[in-house]
Amino acid sequence: MPDVSYKLIDEMDGIYGDIARRARAELGVSSFGMQIMSLPPSWPGYPDHDHGPAATDPGQEEVYLPLEGDGTLLAEGHEYALRPGVAVRVGPEQRRRIVPGERGLRFVALGGIPGAFAAPAWTEIGAAPPVPASR
Repeated sequence: MPDVSYKLIDEMDGIYGDIARRARAELGVSSFGMQIMSLPPSWPGYPDHDHGPAATDPGQEEVYLPLEGDGTLLAEGHEYALRPGVAVRVGPEQRRRIVPGERGLRFVALGGIPGAFAAPAWTEIGAAPPVPASR
C-alpha cells in the first residue's frame, strides 16, 4: 500500500463553521502545521494576531498560499495582495491580519518553528539541483 494521503478539502474536518479545515490532521502531516482557510467575501472576522511567546501556538512562522479568490494581508501599515500565484511568509512575532476581498479567499496556511526543519542544500537559491538516485 502506498504511503499517500488523499482527501477532498471540503470533506476535511471543519471548525468555525467550516472557515478552517484541519488539513494537517486529515493528511497525517507531522513535520509542519497546515490548515486550509475559506474566508467569506469581505469578512471582518479574521483575527489580528501573531505567534509570539504568548500565542496558543508560539514561535511559528507562517506561509500563506492563496488557492481561490483574493484578499489583503495587513502587517504594520503595509498591505500585501493575496491571490492565486502568490506566496507570502510572515515571521512569528509579526502581527498580521487577513481581509478577504469581494470574492472571498481560500488559502493554505503552513506553519512551523524556525530551525526545526533542516533544509537540504539543493533547495537553497542558486544551488545545483539534486541528481536523481539510480535504481
